[in-house]
Amino acid sequence: MTSFQTLLHKELLRFWKVSVQTVAAPILTAVLYLVVFAYALEDRVRVYDSIPYTDFLVPGLVMMSVLQNAFANSSSSMVQSKMTGNIVFILLPPITYLELFGAYVLASTIRGLVVGAGVLLATVWFVDLRLQAPLWALAFAFLGAGLLGALGLLAGILSEKIDQMAAFQNFVIMPLTFLSGVFYSIRSLPEFWQQLSHANPFFYMIDGFRYGFFGVSDFTPGTSLAVVGASLVAVSLITCLVLKSGYKLRH
Repeated sequence: MTSFQTLLHKELLRFWKVSVQTVAAPILTAVLYLVVFAYALEDRVRVYDSIPYTDFLVPGLVMMSVLQNAFANSSSSMVQSKMTGNIVFILLPPITYLELFGAYVLASTIRGLVVGAGVLLATVWFVDLRLQAPLWALAFAFLGAGLLGALGLLAGILSEKIDQMAAFQNFVIMPLTFLSGVFYSIRSLPEFWQQLSHANPFFYMIDGFRYGFFGVSDFTPGTSLAVVGASLVAVSLITCLVLKSGYKLRH
């Protein structure tokens, strides 16, 4: 295999060998979210006029799982490699920074999509979902997973300890995810908070992915896709520049 294929294979095996922790556990968490929120709010909340709250909730939980697991895969892999010292076995071979970036991000994207598919299969029994625009849903899932995979790799490079990476996940990724409209439509918010939600890039990923199921959204899907795509390009460029420089890896 080429160096890219070898590193990709290693990253895929890394999360698949402990799939109970990396795949099954997030699926169970999402199902618990669905059961608790659906039981508490099903008869009290209506979104998009005629869509039951449980139906509305499922795509948000799927995309939330995709994003969080894509970030966790690349960030934890990089931090653990740095802490254990085996990062040297990745840096010494003739692997270009683009191959390294591609392998980590692609593996993270695959993990995010696998978990997202698992959440969808586990929760679809509770709802009556129909994909109105499947290509939109796939586009947002792939771009969102890629964006969080690249962001996770950047966070892993910048972090020197597990607690630093965990702080990034707990104080940045988690709040942005929960405040992106997973559990609510921003149409129910006051005008000020609606405008503030538009500054959250996670909102466009969740809202665009949900459009693929219902054909309606809080924001124009084409604009949302452009925002997500631009964010992916920007984060990827920054991460590649950091990898090329060797910052906190070779120095």
